[in-house]
Amino acid sequence: VDFYYEVSRSLSACEGAILLVDASQGVEAQTLSTCYSAVEEGLTIIPVLNKIDLIQADPDKVKKEIEEIIGIEASNAPCINAKEGTGINEVLERIVRDIPPPEENFTESLQASIIDSWFDNYLGVVSLVRVVNGSIKKGDKIEIVSRKGTHTVEQIGIFTPKVKYLEELVSGQVGFICASIKEIRGAPVGDTIIKSGSSCGGLPGFKEINSQVYAALFPQDSEDFEAFRDSLEKLCINDASLQYEPEHSQALGAGFRCGFLGTLHMEIVTERLNREHGIHLIA
Repeated sequence: VDFYYEVSRSLSACEGAILLVDASQGVEAQTLSTCYSAVEEGLTIIPVLNKIDLIQADPDKVKKEIEEIIGIEASNAPCINAKEGTGINEVLERIVRDIPPPEENFTESLQASIIDSWFDNYLGVVSLVRVVNGSIKKGDKIEIVSRKGTHTVEQIGIFTPKVKYLEELVSGQVGFICASIKEIRGAPVGDTIIKSGSSCGGLPGFKEINSQVYAALFPQDSEDFEAFRDSLEKLCINDASLQYEPEHSQALGAGFRCGFLGTLHMEIVTERLNREHGIHLIA
């Protein structure tokens, strides 16, 4: 539950997924929910059994579980030991052989889905996109479907995992773009990028999900309130599952009532606020 939103974003940019199952534990509840999300996206799923070196590992039993519970053929599932690197070559060969290439629609007008965004103090909003239709080049005038205004693409590239700058991203590619968008919420995750003046509509966005855990957060130092608010806005760029609204306490002062997907999600957000933004909080 805590990572559902991150999973849904990743799946929307893929043609396939590896279903990694612990050979000593079998299929777990979290595995089921994530796998069903991949099935809904129509992805090719490759089951892989890990930790086969453990004494309690039972690959044959787990393969049968995968077939009976999830409904995926697993008789030929690779058995690996990720710690030692055993069986990894077989997994790589299966990825190349079984997962189809992305569909390419070069002749259509640009439609690029924003699958992640983060804020850079110098570049503004940096968006990780999947180009579904058409292409996007440096110097192109673009629009965000749900926002007003035109932006000029200044940088384009991919991660290999190092940054590699390009002149163009084409249909089927996943890469990043910078267009000097200074408004923190100027390129929301799930939105669509189109050419300026294009009549194309937006692509289907991510499903809206409801918070499961709520907590009131207050800065330890009341003078950090504005910095706290700015930090929350920046976190919300790439974590739209984080929700917040103003909260006031007579004892603790001004803060925010925040909604999270789970307790682990809450811990990660508060840790990021502390580590990345220097905000010390009282929950």
